[in-house]
Amino acid sequence: MENMIQITKNKIRDGVILGIGILGASILAGCTPVGVAVGVGAATATAASQERGFQGALQDTETRLDINHLFLKESEALFTNVNLQVQEGRVLLTGAVEKPETELAAVRLAWLGKGVREVINEIEVTDQSSLSDTARDFWIETQLKGKILIDKEITSINYSVESVNLTVYLMGIAQNQAELTRVIGHAKDISYVRNVISYVRLKDDPARRS
Repeated sequence: MENMIQITKNKIRDGVILGIGILGASILAGCTPVGVAVGVGAATATAASQERGFQGALQDTETRLDINHLFLKESEALFTNVNLQVQEGRVLLTGAVEKPETELAAVRLAWLGKGVREVINEIEVTDQSSLSDTARDFWIETQLKGKILIDKEITSINYSVESVNLTVYLMGIAQNQAELTRVIGHAKDISYVRNVISYVRLKDDPARRS
């Protein structure tokens, strides 16, 4: 029961990605209902409007799916307990596992993913999460995504959010330091949040072009 919410989130997220791919393939095959075209067009426009661009978003999606496939082949525990965030080839691993061997396997397999440039390991080796913490993590993520979405001074589409055992992990691209500070501030203002860890890069960071 403790992992059901996170498993559901992962399946929904990857299911949406796969669904977009399937719809896109249908269009290329000649199946072009207006509703399908509009849906895929909206998804394409969303990806294109991100700071990393459509091609970058597509590559990160492929990387994420590739690593998830490797995790699933290795073990169900690895697939369900380790979360992925991918931004411009940078892979952030979060989650909680019971054995050090599982953590090592996650890092090793992540490096095998297509297009991976960096792997950041934030996996907790001891699973200390409770059902209440798992529910609160889901609530925290929902609250933070809503806050940055309605904040007109934040380009929310460029951020990825995960909460694990009440610690918020941020990835993405900030327009400037002021914007990033606002995002971190929103996260810290949410009830139950114990810590906020940011792996967000600034838009003009030279490391993005390296």
